[in-house]
Amino acid sequence: MTTAVADERLASGGAFARILRRPEVGALVAAIAVFVFFALVTDTFATASGASTWLRSASTIGIMAVAVALLMIGGEFDLSAGAMTGFTGLAVGVMTTEWGLNIWAAMLVSLILALAVGFLNGLLVMRTGLPSFIVTLGTFFVLQGIDLAAVKAIIGQVAIQGMANVPFYSQPHGVFGSSLDVAGGLVYASVFWWILVTVVATWVLLKTRVGNWIFAVGGAQTSARQVGVPVARTKIGLFMTSAGAGWLVGMLLLFTTSTVQSNTGVGQEFIYIICAVVGGCLLTGGYGSAVGAALGALIYGMTNQGIVYAGWDNNWLKAFLGVMLLGAVLLNEAVRRRAERS
Repeated sequence: MTTAVADERLASGGAFARILRRPEVGALVAAIAVFVFFALVTDTFATASGASTWLRSASTIGIMAVAVALLMIGGEFDLSAGAMTGFTGLAVGVMTTEWGLNIWAAMLVSLILALAVGFLNGLLVMRTGLPSFIVTLGTFFVLQGIDLAAVKAIIGQVAIQGMANVPFYSQPHGVFGSSLDVAGGLVYASVFWWILVTVVATWVLLKTRVGNWIFAVGGAQTSARQVGVPVARTKIGLFMTSAGAGWLVGMLLLFTTSTVQSNTGVGQEFIYIICAVVGGCLLTGGYGSAVGAALGALIYGMTNQGIVYAGWDNNWLKAFLGVMLLGAVLLNEAVRRRAERS
């Protein structure tokens, strides 16, 4: 009678170990801790009106963080993502208030422009072999220059106002800028868009062939190309997704406030990356989670408003972001090494 011998090459571990290996677990624990902390030290944070404020802040950041997370999993970065939100809103504002274009047509043209920029970013990265950090940094400065100089040359100022007077404004406002009163607090349309984008991105990553391609091109681009993965098409699609998310956030900001400025979104691109990293994305690509990026944005939104509610100097937010980024990188690296050993 023979006795079965366990294969030492097979890693052991139960359900709890598998849960710990999920990229978004650290962000979930941190989000719970941040919520409990500010709920205890402030009187407003956990109320319906208080939650309305930090959810609104987290939602627009979260939409972009999810799109940036997909791109980072694919092994690339997009530093033009922040400027894109302002560029698309300004484009709609100029075309409607100055040129009299139908508001839905202006939104469509703005979307086409955004996707074209995303396509160009991806094409340049793939054709030249330059790091996406450099390519999209150049795009960032181009968009910022257009937002400032071109808009000022056309309308004589750097802010679009009077959007509420544009014909048919109420139609897109209902889709992108409306809100619901829930228990005395407002839940903005951006929150629902945030949830929808996160769900769709998670489904794409975990349930589709495209999701497999994204992980493959980020983890081992050469090997992915050798087994038939369309590397160029996948990465260009990811850059276009990031630009499309920038358009969506631009519309949400435009129709929520009825105005947009030339500096809208500038400086936010690093926050998107921080949220993605906190959510479990590796800077080296090939690993991450859309849910984790959404949770990273939630942490940012809660901290941003929690500091205000607590009456602290808001400049402490920068220090918190730095600590959060370093902690997330160290934690993600430890999880990656543990997973590789297993």
